[in-house]
Amino acid sequence: MSHHSEPQPLTASAGAPLRGALRPPGDKSISHRAMILGLLSIGETRIEGLLEGDDVLRTADAARALGAGIDRLGQGSWAVRGVGIGGMMDPAGALDFGNAGTGSRLMMGVVGGQDVTATFDGDASLRKRPMRRILDPLIRMGTQVLSEEEGGRVPLTLRGPKEAIPITYETPVASAQIKSAVLLAGLNAPGTTTVIEAAATRDHSERMLRLFGAEVAVSPHGPGGHGRSIALTGQPILRGTDVIVPADPSSAAFPLVAALIVPGSEVTIEGVMMNPLRIGLITTLLEMGADIERRNERDEGGETVADLHVRASRLKGVDVPAERAPAMIDEYPALAVAAAFAEGVTRMNGLHELTVKESDRLAAVADGLRENGVTYRIEGEDLIVEGDGSAARGGGTVATHLDHRIAMAFLVMGLATKQPVTVDDGAMIATSFPSFLPTMRALGGRIAE
Repeated sequence: MSHHSEPQPLTASAGAPLRGALRPPGDKSISHRAMILGLLSIGETRIEGLLEGDDVLRTADAARALGAGIDRLGQGSWAVRGVGIGGMMDPAGALDFGNAGTGSRLMMGVVGGQDVTATFDGDASLRKRPMRRILDPLIRMGTQVLSEEEGGRVPLTLRGPKEAIPITYETPVASAQIKSAVLLAGLNAPGTTTVIEAAATRDHSERMLRLFGAEVAVSPHGPGGHGRSIALTGQPILRGTDVIVPADPSSAAFPLVAALIVPGSEVTIEGVMMNPLRIGLITTLLEMGADIERRNERDEGGETVADLHVRASRLKGVDVPAERAPAMIDEYPALAVAAAFAEGVTRMNGLHELTVKESDRLAAVADGLRENGVTYRIEGEDLIVEGDGSAARGGGTVATHLDHRIAMAFLVMGLATKQPVTVDDGAMIATSFPSFLPTMRALGGRIAE
């Protein structure tokens, strides 16, 4: 999928119950990190189950431009021959990340910590997303910002130092991307780089850095131990390794919610990552009365995974605490759809980070709910959705704003509404879930182009 594609409107409508089993694509966060740490390692990294969506392929292209040897061996199977820390070369042209916020921000950390110069760019959506929160700590570590658009947006050019300066950095917001960028820059620092976060965010970078041979110490921080202090010992020798990518819980959210709201449905979602910092949506849906059973728990690639057996359920409204947001930040569009079919009020607290995702997701979700007859209101950073336990009206056309999760969430809504739901563009779904349409159709979902 090119981010220059023509819009592809899609319409979902209600039909028979959803039935069957599926395995969602590989986790996007782990796929990005496996490709990046493969670049920074000595020797070969073999990756199985890589998400072959546009976002991750852009990261692969960037790693190749920085000197890695990368080969696709088969479906989801890739080999990366790294250059080691300090071995990267200046890319010949701009690194075009398309819609990939994670890939671009993490790679800024890589470039910002090493003796290379690179220009970062992306599509219209990425050009609107703030990068200053990444640049600020990198500048403290010795990165030069040679050029940038207003507000620290792409296209921007970074020049890394010969050696990064080790720092202690307290993140201003709960963001795994900020944390990861600083740690990646710290790989080329002669000393200890420490990141302090007030609320624990997804810890894939810490886990995977250890897998490749880095020394990373994690300890509780702050009142109640809800925060984390992550200390990385700089200039390790990373060595290529084997990585098995578990299924992405953020992608699993869409068939999961669809199975809950389409009457009579029964679906099994296989191999979903159960990292405690990624299952906020499942925790919330269980509180709402969802029939979700975890089966066959096991370990894949350093992460616990399980098969989720999901049955259609009568949901009730709940209050979702703000401190849960880091564990489900990408799943709020799907949760908002579930809330539209629940009985009572669902209040989602503390959603500031949704305003700086691929789109202003808070506004985009609210607009989509309004278009489809759902009662809602926004109070500060909180989204409140009111349902009566019956099917939402539907019948609206939703503006996706080049956001894959908005597109998938409202297509899921259309599978259970009284009237069909249309999204103005589904082309960007390929960034995270390339097989979304055939997967949902195989379960019995009616989605027409």
